[in-house]
Amino acid sequence: METKNEGQQNQKIPLLTPYKMGNFQLSHRVVLAPLTRQRSYNNIPQTHAILYYSQRASKGGFLLSEATGVSDTAQGYPHTPGIWTNEQVEAWKPIVDAVHAKGAVFFCQIWHVGRVSNKGFQPNGQDPISCTDKGLTNNVEFSPPRRLRTDEILQIVNDFKLAARNAIEAGFDGVEIHGAHGYLIDQFLKDQANDRTDQYGGSLENRSRFALSIAEAVSNEIGAHRVGFRLSPFSKYMECGDSNPNALGLYMAEALNKHELLYCHMVEPMMKIVTEKVESIDSLVPMRNAFRGTFIASSGYDREEGSKAVGENRTDLIAYGRHFLANPDLPKRFEINAPLNKYNRDTFYLDDPVVGYTDYPFHEDVA
Repeated sequence: METKNEGQQNQKIPLLTPYKMGNFQLSHRVVLAPLTRQRSYNNIPQTHAILYYSQRASKGGFLLSEATGVSDTAQGYPHTPGIWTNEQVEAWKPIVDAVHAKGAVFFCQIWHVGRVSNKGFQPNGQDPISCTDKGLTNNVEFSPPRRLRTDEILQIVNDFKLAARNAIEAGFDGVEIHGAHGYLIDQFLKDQANDRTDQYGGSLENRSRFALSIAEAVSNEIGAHRVGFRLSPFSKYMECGDSNPNALGLYMAEALNKHELLYCHMVEPMMKIVTEKVESIDSLVPMRNAFRGTFIASSGYDREEGSKAVGENRTDLIAYGRHFLANPDLPKRFEINAPLNKYNRDTFYLDDPVVGYTDYPFHEDVA
């Protein structure tokens, strides 16, 4: 006979109920958020990533890779992975295989940093590219960008398309297009950064054109049923804010419907900056209601808040970053309501293959 406590534990919290995302049957709603880890030397994924990702994989779990560059102009940080060369594709294969061996679904997040870069990361030491030639103010870390000519933009769209094809070649189940946090797509979307006067600037429709061209090209290449899109309409990261984030988020949610994408992944308004929560009167609910596919919310959630959001139908899935980084068995810990390891911000971006990467203990090891 089970005790009262066991009975309560056996009642699954909403966060741990199964969910069908398109063709993928998930066993719970806890997603590994895309987390830059800076341990891919020379932009090539390394064998230590096999352990890192497989530690966080569970049967029916959904994992997003760290942001992965679509071309040699896409880089802005040391040791971030790419997926534009054969060598990179081959290096991803054993990592993807290890995640699949655990029964999890694995998508590759593809990105271009745009102006969040400097000449040292660029081929032949050229200027970073962006929608604008406005650099980030008071920042010596990043070089002033070169404004893309109108006729060059479709080449960047094509880079995303080829990266998506390469991701499928590497064995990934799909891709997430990174349109958030002040990187290239977000630079086009937001009126604080986008000062263009051609068909990619000015109106909301024009500013969204680049993002939607990528959504269309990638969907045509690998199938919309394998494509997600990440957005952060409310964030002001990297001097990339918008004067009307609610309109931007809603417009994009509705526009992405036309391409029948698998999911839309949005960053909560309370995370206007990446490191801390702020009070916000805004909500993702209107965008969630507008988008017809799976909706993923992320940033700032704990177990209770995540479960409440799913239980109240404010989202389908919750992406966890720092907690999942520090707790490789996060879904299991949520299930038994175990205490969580504390994350150590000082080791987030070390280039060490173990420290702050694969050395966070599992619950049974602590217990």
